[in-house]
Amino acid sequence: MKQTPLYPVYREQGAKIAEFAGWALPLQFTGAVVEHLQVRTAGGIFDCSHMGEFLVTGRRAIESLGCLTVADLPGLKPGRCRYTVLLNERGGILDDIVVLRLDADRLFVVTNAGPLDQVSGILAAIPGIENISDQTAKIDIQGPLSRDVLLAMGCEAARDLGYWTGTETEFLGMPVRITRGGYTGELGYELFLPADKAVTVWNRLLEDGRVAPCGLAARDTLRTEVSFPLSGQDFGPEVTPLEAGMERFIHWDHHFPGRERMIRMRDTGDYSRLVPVVSPDRRAPRHGFEVRMADRPVGEVTSGTFGPSLGTGVGLARVIPYAAMPGTRLKAGPRDLELEVVMPPAYRKGTCRMK
Repeated sequence: MKQTPLYPVYREQGAKIAEFAGWALPLQFTGAVVEHLQVRTAGGIFDCSHMGEFLVTGRRAIESLGCLTVADLPGLKPGRCRYTVLLNERGGILDDIVVLRLDADRLFVVTNAGPLDQVSGILAAIPGIENISDQTAKIDIQGPLSRDVLLAMGCEAARDLGYWTGTETEFLGMPVRITRGGYTGELGYELFLPADKAVTVWNRLLEDGRVAPCGLAARDTLRTEVSFPLSGQDFGPEVTPLEAGMERFIHWDHHFPGRERMIRMRDTGDYSRLVPVVSPDRRAPRHGFEVRMADRPVGEVTSGTFGPSLGTGVGLARVIPYAAMPGTRLKAGPRDLELEVVMPPAYRKGTCRMK
């Protein structure tokens, strides 16, 4: 398995290691529920250095990348971030990505680890796009106290960053790119820094008693509670953005792969939907569970877990249109687990949008 620059550190810190997309990453340190609640109430840090990063330079490169996504990337304003997806020729999702407009001439693009080799090959064919993944580490600090922690360490850029914005700055004497997105539903920041400085930053963050290291297990329960999908699990190359619940992110007035097909789907409404579901008790839906309505199969669970902040089972399911309305009662799995479709996000007390 591949290792991030932080692997020796969290190995020493007693992390339970698991394989994810070919990487050896921390599954948990003190326990998934403890780490989950740490992020909801204070602050946690995650090693996300397995993810991919690309620098896009020049108008033509920006336009070319935009034509592979459903977003209006040329229209993205400096300092703003945008969530979008890379598409195959039929409009299926190769990967979901985050794009930060650094200035008039440059974009910073963050991709997932699973499809990174395929995505790298596609982007390498576009002049002006540089893969900087190997020299970049990514540490996420998440939680309602994350801004206070960064400010106490002298990261003044965190003071004024709004939700889904980012910038280039200096932190602890090194150049960093910092965004305020958050995959957990809480106030949070993503730090992109030189790979050889990752250990220094990780250890400095942990000197603040309000912060604790967190692993993949807590990251998964946190994102599932706020109904954020996972690339390769909740969607993939056979699923369009419409079927992944991403219609609000589609900029229809530009060319992108599969556009005509998706326009037909949009106009007829004849496509499955990815919807949040919750159970009435602690029993959790699980990935792959068949979903039924009136004893008729209507879809399947794509993500499912126990939600520590909700106190119930929570997940995502892809279902046919008439089973997708909030309030719809469904059953899933071999024991007829009761589920209800809810409006996203399932967990609504997150601090991600706080001023």
